[in-house]
Amino acid sequence: VSTQSTWGHFLSVYFFSKMVHWTNQRTVSAKVRRVSATHPRPKAKKQSCQRGTFSKVRAVKEFITEVLGSTPYEKRMIELLKVGREKRALRFAKRRLGSHKRAKAKREQMSKIVQKMKTKK
Repeated sequence: VSTQSTWGHFLSVYFFSKMVHWTNQRTVSAKVRRVSATHPRPKAKKQSCQRGTFSKVRAVKEFITEVLGSTPYEKRMIELLKVGREKRALRFAKRRLGSHKRAKAKREQMSKIVQKMKTKK
């Protein structure tokens, strides 16, 4: 095998693989590797997203909040939501909980509590 043909083959494969960006990824990559077309595997849910979704865990958490009441930062969030400062409550929760996603979920939870308090009155 001559070096010229090997180098030419390398360049053609290299530039052909660069075309993957502009064309259908699965079929082109299959042509380059000379195998059947690949299919993306389904992603498993993150374990952090699954935390606390089981009925037992949810029941225990509800029982604890019933007995002990809200934490101090939750009470402050409730006060902010009562006044109508949703954005400020979100920023406060984000600082306390560490992520935007968790803060949004906590704000929704607290707003439901505020709605329940308003309907009880």
